[in-house]
Amino acid sequence: MRKYIFSIFVMFLLSTPAFAVDPIVTESTTNSTVNSKGETETTVKSPPPSAISPSINNSNSDVCTIGFSGAVQTQVLGISGGSAVRDMNCERLKLSKVLYDMGMKVAAVSNMCQDERVFSAMEMAGTPCPFMGKIGDEAKTLWDTYPELRPQHMKDNDETKAMVKGGLFGAGALGLLLLLL
Repeated sequence: MRKYIFSIFVMFLLSTPAFAVDPIVTESTTNSTVNSKGETETTVKSPPPSAISPSINNSNSDVCTIGFSGAVQTQVLGISGGSAVRDMNCERLKLSKVLYDMGMKVAAVSNMCQDERVFSAMEMAGTPCPFMGKIGDEAKTLWDTYPELRPQHMKDNDETKAMVKGGLFGAGALGLLLLLL
């Protein structure tokens, strides 16, 4: 108990001089008057709205399409557009997997053989692609008899038709014209 009384007494002695000191007081008075007059003029010159290409969503991994979009902006005109393109190889792989899972192994291989790379690989491996239900040496003989039915020949014809039908040249000329504007 003595320790507590002694501690209180020491604190009282040390705090007493702090109460005895007078505080410092500073007084200041300021008067000011501000008068202002002004005129402002704002002119906003904005550019034409931007051509913003649309977003094409490809988030679903089970869809065999590829989205693309683009935009062109000039001082006068802005054009934007987008589309989706089917990925035929992706579709072929998915179809072949479904056929194989259903037990249709020859049909799955036949579907894959529509790709010239697979067709060539099967020939190099000594196992030619099926031909109208025939497999093995019978299929090889029929492929040799009808070479126009091979995937490479069919692909060349399809690409030529697509270029003429799709108007690839016309689309390129339109793009060049837009860039010149």
